[in-house]
Amino acid sequence: MKSWKDVLINPDTTILEAMKMIDETTMQFAAVVSKEMHLLGTVTDGDIRRGILNGLPLESSIEGVMNTSPFCCDAGKQAAYYKKQMEKRRLKQLPITSKENILQKILFTEELDLVTMKKNKVILMVGGLGTRLQPLTETVPKPMLNVGNKPILETIIEGFKSYGFSNFILSVNYKKEMIMNYFRDGSEFGVSIEYVEETKRLGTAGALSLLKELPTEPFFVMNGDLLTKVNFEQLLEFHVTTEATATMCVREYEYQIPYGVIETDNHSLLSIVEKPVHKSFVNAGIYVLSPSALKRVPNGEFYDMPDLFKTLMVDGNRVSAFPLREYWLDIGRLDDYEKANGDYTVNFNSEVITDD
Repeated sequence: MKSWKDVLINPDTTILEAMKMIDETTMQFAAVVSKEMHLLGTVTDGDIRRGILNGLPLESSIEGVMNTSPFCCDAGKQAAYYKKQMEKRRLKQLPITSKENILQKILFTEELDLVTMKKNKVILMVGGLGTRLQPLTETVPKPMLNVGNKPILETIIEGFKSYGFSNFILSVNYKKEMIMNYFRDGSEFGVSIEYVEETKRLGTAGALSLLKELPTEPFFVMNGDLLTKVNFEQLLEFHVTTEATATMCVREYEYQIPYGVIETDNHSLLSIVEKPVHKSFVNAGIYVLSPSALKRVPNGEFYDMPDLFKTLMVDGNRVSAFPLREYWLDIGRLDDYEKANGDYTVNFNSEVITDD
């Protein structure tokens, strides 16, 4: 089959004609559509066989055997979302429709397997002590604190996985056993997870010197205490398109000076601005690095990611900033943790797949 349109038939098609088409395409499936491409139903080989057993003549219309209420999804979702739906319902085909029930596409499991597989590594820094979140972190490492109904780290992994990134490396230290015993090799979560261990504090970039094998593709580095809805696929595409050695996600930050700000010229008062609001971009703790950036990471020394970016800029490398407009929260303090739990349902539970 060269195109999903090869399995489209009209409601006047006979059962015999549909049988031939299904056999020719080897997909065991057909979609019944109107002239305006409204999805009227679907037909499988099993539907046809049941119709034959019920005595329907082969010359009768396919409408007599088609499923008039097939499961389908709205257009505009992520490829990995569709794949999850298909896996949950054990579907080999999934019609994608508009709000007006116009058929936009038919997805097949083989196609989605190719779309969602990406080689790029995701390195998550999850070895911090989380001292600002004590007493919560006295017994649990910060990435394993529950936000909503699962650990922060699990939500981060699911976020990357939803865009097709499934190769993870976790840099662990504090209470590493809790993290490693929960995630193991990642297979239960549909991903692959490896571990590197910091025996001393190395910072957000220094831990990259512990990698057993150097990435050959651009890779992500992210702090393990962030919740975000950033489109990781778009972020990677931005990094590649700008031909950057390193890309830093930045977040707009507003702060208000609680006083009237005075502008003067020598002894003359020029202006008074009462409690002005200033805006700046701040580091969001999410990065994409090209493999060449690793050459500037010292071996076994404390080295933070801003230090690496400064070095790369001094060396004349192209360094990019990717402004975040999506939801983002750094869970660094107790009030941030409370906010994260309040935000979780609105920002993350909406993607939970149900049986309806």
